Amino acid sequence: MQLTASLVSALLGGSDTAANTGDPASGLAALKAAQAAGATTKGIAQERKDPVTITALKQFQAAIAKARDVKTALQDPRVLNVLLPALGLADQAAYPGLVQKALTADPKDPKGLLASLDKRFATAARTLDLKAKGLAGLQDPKVQRQMMDGFVEYQYRTGLDDRNAGISDALYFLQNAKGETNVYNILGNTVLRRVVTGALGLPNSMVVQPIETQAAAITSRLKLADLKDPKALQKLAERYVIAAAGGSSGGASNPLLSLLA
Repeated sequence: MQLTASLVSALLGGSDTAANTGDPASGLAALKAAQAAGATTKGIAQERKDPVTITALKQFQAAIAKARDVKTALQDPRVLNVLLPALGLADQAAYPGLVQKALTADPKDPKGLLASLDKRFATAARTLDLKAKGLAGLQDPKVQRQMMDGFVEYQYRTGLDDRNAGISDALYFLQNAKGETNVYNILGNTVLRRVVTGALGLPNSMVVQPIETQAAAITSRLKLADLKDPKALQKLAERYVIAAAGGSSGGASNPLLSLLA
């Protein structure tokens, strides 16, 4: 059975044209709308006009221009405010010391710091190449434009959550989880972890358990090979959106979940 916005609304007593209220029906409709052709391009274009976004980008450029060296730049909140979201590391804002060490580490060293961290750090370090270029890596106009574009897209996606919880997480998951075969990479990525555990109905309290136990809990409920299948990815994203909107993530208490099972 194809899950359409009309069916979702009918099941939960909603309306196709009703304004999003944060319920599972509007959440799924919002996810579908965000995935529509041209939706992201239009949303990003609108985000570029937002005064808060414009200010953040200007401060980012000004801070880099005034920085004495790369260490000074990476200690500036105005730089990290743009840099971390653009690099997919927004969840690491509370660890500026680690961020600085990781982004200036050698991504080519197989036994270095990056080898022991979430692979996102290694990807970010390769993108910026600060180990080799230092501050010049951040001053490069092409790199700055790439970081600012990434920040604007991040702002657009997280803004979708203002009306429907979980949409930005779901979009990130759909973009970054495809083909992931290492459960520890999922557990090490805050957003992927949140989506997968939420979709599978695993409790937040699981975080206190040994990492091996957490991995087993996921792999006992999810075949990682399924992450190569766009349809399976979509179902997980939809289950997460239902859970984020207040629907049950663990069973059949919500009729939508039985359709997605």
